[in-house]
Amino acid sequence: MTPRPAPHAAPDPGALPPLPAHGPLVVLCGPMGSGKTTVGRALGRRWSVDLRDTDADVERRAGTDIPEIFRAHGEAEFRRLEHEAVAAALAEHRGVLALGGGAVLHPGTREALAAYVAGGGVVVFLDVSLEHAAPRVGLDASRPLLQGDPRQRWADIMAERRPTYEAVATLRVPTDGRTAGEVAREIERRLRAAARGA
Repeated sequence: MTPRPAPHAAPDPGALPPLPAHGPLVVLCGPMGSGKTTVGRALGRRWSVDLRDTDADVERRAGTDIPEIFRAHGEAEFRRLEHEAVAAALAEHRGVLALGGGAVLHPGTREALAAYVAGGGVVVFLDVSLEHAAPRVGLDASRPLLQGDPRQRWADIMAERRPTYEAVATLRVPTDGRTAGEVAREIERRLRAAARGA
């Protein structure tokens, strides 16, 4: 039986899709409940690279969790911190990068993603319906942006953000009814097909 690679093992070039000139192997974006973190972990396991999550980066740098940042400082300050986290990750990270659901709202983040794509980077929009997102995240009112009617707020936010997700992404992959492993394999397959010019 072949031993599994260590979590921080060097990437196996034979298992990886074509690498961008700079930055992450792939960037995942999409709404709450689309599976960015779980799909990112699955890709990281397939490619023997680390997953970096910008929500976790923001919390680490702020020394508190995201709901508390919203309560104490407001959404504008959170978006500023989030933009700084995304810019740093795009510059430093060579694994899989998962963005927070609203990261693409910041104009500077969209510019940074466009520069990353221009250098050969891939941004994947993980698309999901409300019916499939709800069980994954619970859609409870403890999330700062889901106060009031969480299901309606999620639907409204998704409608507002969808054009931006589609604009920044180079691939759109639906996640409804699929496991993280299935989505990861689909992303890998499409990256290899794109590299072949298929």
